[in-house]
Amino acid sequence: MSYEVVQSEHLLKGHVLDVYRDTITLPNGKTTTRENVLRGNAAAIVAVDGEGKLVFVRQYRHAVGEEVLEVPAGMLEEGEDPEVAAVRELEEETGWIAQKMTYMGQYYMAIGFCTEQVAFYIAEDLKEGKANPDPDEFITLESYSLEACMDMIFAGKIQDVKTMAGILAYRAYLERKAGVLQKR
Repeated sequence: MSYEVVQSEHLLKGHVLDVYRDTITLPNGKTTTRENVLRGNAAAIVAVDGEGKLVFVRQYRHAVGEEVLEVPAGMLEEGEDPEVAAVRELEEETGWIAQKMTYMGQYYMAIGFCTEQVAFYIAEDLKEGKANPDPDEFITLESYSLEACMDMIFAGKIQDVKTMAGILAYRAYLERKAGVLQKR
């Protein structure tokens, strides 16, 4: 199938994203418009402390007007390797340095309108580093067991999709390690 861009209009140049309105041709020959957000990629980290608890950041998210519980995450710098970004973001936001990083995959978070992909990592064998959040980040750290995290997802207390995806990926990782979940 062919979806050709007939026209592209740059609507907004933002600090961390650009917005375009594209006119595209559909396979049936008709045209339609789509708004797209072009945003850089990011890395998200499921950090596991020495007690087996998952480390989260709670920070204000202006789009929803409240503080939200999330896995540590951040944007990749120009040309930066996702794992390097994950290591950097983990220490910046939490003060933890991982001795072991496991790549879990890279996924679109809002595929219907946004280009951003997030690379997920599990960070284990944590040692103390030095937190250095961005000047506009006011972060509170919280830690929860995997069981508590699952309960919070299904109770609607964790609403950030990247955080849900990270928790579920970590659960699958543990099940595979234990031989409960077989690779296909």
